[in-house]
Amino acid sequence: MSAPAPSTPVVVEAAPLPRQEEVLTEAALTFVAELHRHFTPRRDELLARRAERRAEISRTSTLDFLPETAAIRADDSWRVAPAPPALADRRVEITGPTDRKMTVNALNSGARIWLADFEDASAPTWENVVLGQVNMADAFRRRIDFTDERTGKSYALKPDEELATVVMRPRGWHLTERHLRAADGSAVPGALVDFGLYFFHNAQRLLDLGKGPYFYLPKTESHAEARLWNDVFVFAQEYTGIPHGTIRATVLIETITAAYEMDEILYELRDHAAGLNAGRWDYLFSIVKNFRDGGAKFVLPDRNAVTMTAPFMRAYTELLVRTCHRRGAHAIGGMAAFIPSRRDPEVNRVAFEKVKADKDREAADGFDGSWVAHPDLVPIAMASFDAVLGERPNQKDRLREDVSVAAGDLIAIDSLAARPTYDGLRNAVQVGIRYIEAWLRGLGAVAIFNLMEDAATAEISRSQIWQWINAGVVFENGERATPELVRRVAADELAAIRAELGAEAFTAGHWQPAHDLLLKVALDERYEDFLTVPAYEQLTG
Repeated sequence: MSAPAPSTPVVVEAAPLPRQEEVLTEAALTFVAELHRHFTPRRDELLARRAERRAEISRTSTLDFLPETAAIRADDSWRVAPAPPALADRRVEITGPTDRKMTVNALNSGARIWLADFEDASAPTWENVVLGQVNMADAFRRRIDFTDERTGKSYALKPDEELATVVMRPRGWHLTERHLRAADGSAVPGALVDFGLYFFHNAQRLLDLGKGPYFYLPKTESHAEARLWNDVFVFAQEYTGIPHGTIRATVLIETITAAYEMDEILYELRDHAAGLNAGRWDYLFSIVKNFRDGGAKFVLPDRNAVTMTAPFMRAYTELLVRTCHRRGAHAIGGMAAFIPSRRDPEVNRVAFEKVKADKDREAADGFDGSWVAHPDLVPIAMASFDAVLGERPNQKDRLREDVSVAAGDLIAIDSLAARPTYDGLRNAVQVGIRYIEAWLRGLGAVAIFNLMEDAATAEISRSQIWQWINAGVVFENGERATPELVRRVAADELAAIRAELGAEAFTAGHWQPAHDLLLKVALDERYEDFLTVPAYEQLTG
């Protein structure tokens, strides 16, 4: 192809970091600048279109499959590109941030795939953004190790063993990177920074290893956004001389609007599509966000009461499997977020039984793989999928033609018998404060009450508080969800944390700002689309 148009590399506005020169090369920054120049205007238009669609949902309190794309859904002839060998078997995927310890543990975990997360499991400090890229490059060269300063324990890649295949998740379209600015002063989208630096430095290296640049695409809300990603992929491959179709992407169906466009999303990405994934917390968060003024019929109960066996969640997951397999794509199941206790075997026994039941259900439903958050869960999930798959790499031949999902089935929230509880409100406050405090310290994946929580946790927690207040929910104890009640619960929780930690440790943390931010996004009359946008303004580093 012809040489790319010249442009001034984006400007770095941050204090230097160790080894950043390996990532922030002039050539790499020029590539990111080109991505920004070509695609940020369309990204901005699509973000505006999100707001327009949300206004339409507010007016109608419903969603439907798109009439203008009916021909794509009806056409049985098209398929996504065949999976490359490295992505044929995805029966267990482990997720986590790209710090050095996690990188080693995830690659060694025995999982087939590691979702290397620059999104919900990573607070986007500049150090996490840049050094995460360093860690990826070191891992692919097998030059990565880690020694925990606190325990003295050393971590290194297992020699001569097949490591998990990396599928990298960049940030969503809505987030910007404040440390990189174009020549015109505009901030570069975090998605293009994460994707651009990773692809530029690692695409050819991964091909040399018999793998490739594989991605998870988060927070997608429409097939138009998938089309934008596809155009980014085409441009990136042409720019670097990598063959068309080398990139493969798995799209997280974690928004309610995307659930109505699964066929269309795969169609837009068909040369680069690898599959779809059934997220959970972000999906529920999206339902609350889009139908937050739809009345009592859309009020969700406590988040832990909404299991994947709820009718509207079954409709979503079974439609996902049917859609993927009809188009030759992988269907990947949801997260097992339990973190094993090193002190309570009974807690582990009960939790492991629940994880096994969940993974058994997914495998029986036709999923080709599923997520776990901890290496100890890999064998449990592996056994569930081994029992169904045997030596086969996947079960894409199971077309699930028995599945029929109507538009209304995906939003039949009022079919749930469970109702919001006072304990659910308290848990939302407890988890919300604890997660946001860790996020403001630069931690995106946090163990809270034996569960690995990420940004989606905070989003569903604060969204449920907002929804319950605005819907006038009355709890089983007779108390109504009000701002005053939430402030009281939050004050009690903050006092309990202070008593637990002691004054010095409490002051050293970010507890008061976390408390204040949770209350702001949970109680403000104007609903904030993403908690991480105002939180980013408070993030140090």
